[in-house]
Amino acid sequence: MITAKKSLGQNFLKDQNVINNIVNSAQISPEDLVIEIGPGQGALTKIISQIGCKFIAFEIDERMHEKLDCLVNNNVSIIYKDILSVDLKDELKNYSYKKIKVIANLPYYITSPIIEKLILSDLNIDEIIVMVQKEVADRFSATNGTKEYGFMTVFLNLYYNVTKLFNVKNTCFDPIPKVDSAVIKMTRKNNRIFNITDIKKFLTLAFSHKRKTLKNNLPKELWEEVLPILKSKGYSDSVRAEEISVDDYIYICNQIHI
Repeated sequence: MITAKKSLGQNFLKDQNVINNIVNSAQISPEDLVIEIGPGQGALTKIISQIGCKFIAFEIDERMHEKLDCLVNNNVSIIYKDILSVDLKDELKNYSYKKIKVIANLPYYITSPIIEKLILSDLNIDEIIVMVQKEVADRFSATNGTKEYGFMTVFLNLYYNVTKLFNVKNTCFDPIPKVDSAVIKMTRKNNRIFNITDIKKFLTLAFSHKRKTLKNNLPKELWEEVLPILKSKGYSDSVRAEEISVDDYIYICNQIHI
């Protein structure tokens, strides 16, 4: 029996209904390439490996050889590397596929770095279906004007439509975590034109102090450049960062110089 490592944030999914729901929500076809991050003992891996699609799983824990290696075949590869250290484009260069889909039960403590890596990988990943902490799922799928709406909400929604699919009770895992989880589905938007470097800089400033107005979070010169753009979109000069929509952030950043 392999026990979960707290240092790796491991909580093994054991509820078969949840497992089936996650796989079904991906609507995987044999022409797809599926990437699983952190397969653990293979709860999702066992089902996906039977679909016939090209399938790569990245697992950091070498102890999982005994659980996962028996699933390897012509379509299924298990790579024992840290996903954050992997060059994904290089790993996938010899694969042919119609769509790329990512499925993962992500450790809570590295959820955002992994998702950011996927988004910036330049692979045009079509769908990302991940289990995350419920509070994080609420934040990722939030709408502007709500307290959950923040930097990461906007960043994700630049590239993907984010939908919260369903909640998952903590009792569905072994060991049982202190909080509940939720599954979100991220579906890639059509190509959009914006300078991601400028937008990240602007968002970092805008959300630096959520209780303050945008005016108080931005340098004076930048605020004076942004203000007329905000007013043209119907915002007041006392607007806060969480009130501005994703599309308006893109519009603003395409008009200014940071």
